[in-house]
Amino acid sequence: MIQTLAQLKDYIKAGAAKISADLVVENGTLVNVMTTEFYQADIAIYKEKIVAVGNVEAYIGDKTKHIDATGKYITPGLIDGHIHVECSKMSMTSFANAVVPFGTTSVVSGLDETVAVAGLEGVQEVFKEIEGLPLNLFWGAPYKTPYTIPQSTIAFNIDADVQETIQKWTECYGVWETVREAIETQDEDTLKTLVHAQNNHLPIFGCAPMATGVKLNEYLASGIRLDHESYGHEELVEKARNGMNVLIRESSVTHFLAENIRAVTEVNPAIARHVSFCTDDVTATDILEKGHLDNLVKLAIQAGVEPITAIQMATINSAEAYRIDDQVGSVSPGRLADILIVDQPGSFNVELVISRGQVVAENKEILKPLVAPVRSDLFKGKLKHELTSANDFEYKVTEKAGMATVQTINSQGAFVRKRKDVDLIINDGVVQPSPEKDVALVSVLERFGKNGNQSLGFTSGWGLKKGAMASSSAPDDNNIVVMGVSANDMSIATNKLIEAGGGQIVVIDGEVISFLALPVGGIMSDLSPRKIEAGEIALRKGTDLMGSELPDPMFYMSFLPITAIPDLAITDLGMVDCVALKIVDPIIQIMPLKG
Repeated sequence: MIQTLAQLKDYIKAGAAKISADLVVENGTLVNVMTTEFYQADIAIYKEKIVAVGNVEAYIGDKTKHIDATGKYITPGLIDGHIHVECSKMSMTSFANAVVPFGTTSVVSGLDETVAVAGLEGVQEVFKEIEGLPLNLFWGAPYKTPYTIPQSTIAFNIDADVQETIQKWTECYGVWETVREAIETQDEDTLKTLVHAQNNHLPIFGCAPMATGVKLNEYLASGIRLDHESYGHEELVEKARNGMNVLIRESSVTHFLAENIRAVTEVNPAIARHVSFCTDDVTATDILEKGHLDNLVKLAIQAGVEPITAIQMATINSAEAYRIDDQVGSVSPGRLADILIVDQPGSFNVELVISRGQVVAENKEILKPLVAPVRSDLFKGKLKHELTSANDFEYKVTEKAGMATVQTINSQGAFVRKRKDVDLIINDGVVQPSPEKDVALVSVLERFGKNGNQSLGFTSGWGLKKGAMASSSAPDDNNIVVMGVSANDMSIATNKLIEAGGGQIVVIDGEVISFLALPVGGIMSDLSPRKIEAGEIALRKGTDLMGSELPDPMFYMSFLPITAIPDLAITDLGMVDCVALKIVDPIIQIMPLKG
């Protein structure tokens, strides 16, 4: 965080008790995450920072405010070590309204979805937005955008030349989401970015699911510092033993904590000191129902982790992993005054939140609702794609009648996609989706006005019986993704998103069943978390009517363009073999009608 020389001098004076504290927290028990102990200590705060811990009598003046924490425990504010805030569909302001009451005061994010839709100017606007919020943003510059291989279409591409500039921004704390495939293939642009980072003494944040053995060693040799993608606890243990800081992810769609925490509870409790938490992708519904990082602390404790260890995993461990422990992660002089008052460590109910020296939330409620800034043209307006017709969502082949064997993207979970071959009827030159065989059509439409691309493919495993659903919130490129068994409904859904400037929608038999507008860049909303939750619930009811029994079909569908998830994906370029990293034809063979 930037400070002036005058501010620094004032903080030093305040530390010397030559300037009275603005606020003291008294009579509480400090959870010292640095020394792993509990003891009575008072906290003195001047402006945004802690200036004294322990006996603070010398720091109290006539205007000093007091908070009595008798019978309570004092912990640092919580840190989400890896999150795509935009995937929550909440703007940064709305997101802060949601998570701060649960004790989250810092997030590490690449704002990569913002880069995809609004470029670096959009990122700068988010930096300005965060200045007025009780939430710290530690930004890692995405190693490149888009992440898709082959490269799909987005609003702005980050490459090594761009990295050379943005790594020098004061807001930049590292390189974000460096995927293993880029190291394995020795992608020259990525390697140049890593050289820039190492020369700038910036940590490199990784993404390496299922990396073990030689593949892990190859990855670590590039200088990667940490990783947030371990599918099993053995994988996490191997990464930790090989010097990685590792994050346990518990998102709205991938629930890895129960498995990964076994590294601590069953293998070696000492591993916990290099393990922290992240949520990666979360929904408003989940946050309001379960909490945020505080929920992960509770889950870890329930799994058998000592409370103080779980608190360390949500605070200092993450701060040290990302090299931001000089600013956050502990209740210590010189750090930002991000402080929680909780009932007790074992139950970890957050009762009061202090952010940058101000009381901002109490009893899970934000004290003063945060108001989003007026959005610039970068973040508003219609999506840039021509309106569609039903004809655009028909997979046409040269044969007028017969059968087509197609490879479908078979969903076996949000991050498990396998190939499943299915025979479909060709009628009047169109390969027909089949609700009976659980096969739907899927399409991705480029929406930044660059080339007008549209791809078509097939999916299975969704259980769709009728209608269509569409989303313009779809990492990694945030083009329009639409899926359905009715070409007409797919067109209606797509056109609604284009004209509304983005959103998520369910259409059945020509009727809009549910629609959540996402007018901020086509991926986010400034609505309150409660209103976004209501929209998510309505969308889930709509996908229920379509016939899907998946936990969150809309969220699952939004991940289909991610080419880092094996085995298949679809972008505006077409269907992607995520292992071979190339575009493939969904049609395997055509069998003409015999006669």
